[in-house]
Amino acid sequence: MLRMSQVSKVYRTELVETHALRELDLHVEEGEFIAVTGPSGSGQTTFLNIAGLLESPSSGTYLLDGEDVGTLNDNRRSRIRNEKVGFIFQSFNLIPDLNLADNVDVPLRYRGWSGAKRRRAIGDMLDMVGLGSRQNYLPSQLSGGQQQRVAIARALAGRPRFLLADEPTGNLDSEMAASVMNLLKSINDEGTTIVMVTHDPDLAHQASRNIHILDGRASDITPDDVPNVTPLEAARV
Repeated sequence: MLRMSQVSKVYRTELVETHALRELDLHVEEGEFIAVTGPSGSGQTTFLNIAGLLESPSSGTYLLDGEDVGTLNDNRRSRIRNEKVGFIFQSFNLIPDLNLADNVDVPLRYRGWSGAKRRRAIGDMLDMVGLGSRQNYLPSQLSGGQQQRVAIARALAGRPRFLLADEPTGNLDSEMAASVMNLLKSINDEGTTIVMVTHDPDLAHQASRNIHILDGRASDITPDDVPNVTPLEAARV
């Protein structure tokens, strides 16, 4: 499904050359739940941006569902991203002056779906995350955990092939974090592929496979090898 081979990403200015990824090899099969760990500054965010077609690699090959997407133009990348990728962010990224239904509706409008099809998808997804009765609420009227559930509903409404989650529980207390993690696992059980960046070893242990990125390179590790990260290190991400 997702295959990166010898992927490197270099950011250049007039004076500095920064290697964010170095010949990274990573294969993610359909239906997996992958936790990506590593110290701050090791390349996890760059990896997510490339995986989600927000950036292109400087070199190497990125195949998504067998298609070489690493060298596509912006329009083609945007179309594939809208059709196949769902994003979940630590900061929720909900639009504060739109109600829950309209927040979930935003990416669907770019699909060209009819109003009736969009309304069905919105209702189904909000029901799935337990917020079907609150479609007219504003994000500010919800707890942090509920806002993250709306973000998950928005990510899933277009039925993407896989989800990219960047510290999805980072702004939540332990009870809310457990609730969101249980929801992600149930989504994965239904067949959605999930790639989650996290600094929380307890969350990483719950994934089906752990990938550790260090100095821009990726390696498989066992859950018991996931390093503990201090709150200060996690805050730097």
